[in-house]
Amino acid sequence: MATAVELYSSGMRSVLLTLLVLTVGLGCADKATSPYPVSLRPGTTDASLGQGDLFEVRVFDEPDLAGVYQVGTDGAISFPLIGRVVVEGKLPSDVEQEIKARLADGFLKNPQVSVLVKEYRSKKVSVFGQVRNPGTFPFTEHMSVIEAITRAGGFTSMAKKNSVRVTRLVDGKTTKTTVAVEDIGQGKAPNYQLWPGDVVFVPERVF
Repeated sequence: MATAVELYSSGMRSVLLTLLVLTVGLGCADKATSPYPVSLRPGTTDASLGQGDLFEVRVFDEPDLAGVYQVGTDGAISFPLIGRVVVEGKLPSDVEQEIKARLADGFLKNPQVSVLVKEYRSKKVSVFGQVRNPGTFPFTEHMSVIEAITRAGGFTSMAKKNSVRVTRLVDGKTTKTTVAVEDIGQGKAPNYQLWPGDVVFVPERVF
């Protein structure tokens, strides 16, 4: 007859085995259901500012200091009270901190500054093929493949909507994936986030 200790040990082994099976199963399920290769899944993009980018600066309780700025060819902007601020290559949060520190140096007491990017004109995506207005467009934060195609005027009547190809440079290597845009629009597939530099190609239907 099994002792209480033996029964407890056997029960613990069963629980651990069950947890292991569930963990492995969940991992396999994630790989099986994901529609995109790992290298092409939505991820963190370069959020640093570049020449031509548009961003808004807000200073709490100081409406006269609020405004929209465009990064100049010298990589800088001219801000009220503090003058020239170099922003190229910096994250919006870094620009916030610099403006805040310089305003606090003799101009405002404990200023609260926020920087909101409106358009990354220094970063582009290209859309070609069966769209009404093919071309290259400014990248916006969290830009999806549907948004890019919409900017290109939408699909033509000849578009093969579920065979849209996205070409991307990842770690120096060109990678491609096929995105079912029609299914995304119908809620049958997850949306697909673009990266700066992506090339979207919409093929023609073959009858």
